[in-house]
Amino acid sequence: MFLIVAEGLTGLVREAKGKNLLEGVLVGRKGVNIDLLQFADDTLLFYQPTYGNIMTFKAILRSFELVSGLKVNFHKSQVWGIGINQYELQVYSKCLNCRKMRIPFKYLGMTIGRNPRRVSFWDPVIDKIKSTLSRWKGRLLSMAGRV
Repeated sequence: MFLIVAEGLTGLVREAKGKNLLEGVLVGRKGVNIDLLQFADDTLLFYQPTYGNIMTFKAILRSFELVSGLKVNFHKSQVWGIGINQYELQVYSKCLNCRKMRIPFKYLGMTIGRNPRRVSFWDPVIDKIKSTLSRWKGRLLSMAGRV
């Protein structure tokens, strides 16, 4: 049910982009436009750091709250920026009534904001997989095999 309601947020964002009220970011060599990613009840937003984008998105969130009956938890929400000075980030944070996020950070167990080309970046992932595999292996062995 939540995913159906959350699709309404995507629709509001799409409508604002269609009217050039929001400007997403281009990533990668091919310049793929990314602006909104959703996973379960998490929403990640990627926009150019402009006051206009912040005010538009604040209006979208407020409209979403009014239409859906759901409340955005701004105390759990965080804002961060790449290539933006700390003063601007503080202004945007206060405007949205949320905290500033520090980079690197963890999301779904992965560290975001570090270099994935370094071997050490993958150490926690490998450790997690080894741990999970050892638990599975232990469940599949007979009692005699475990001993």
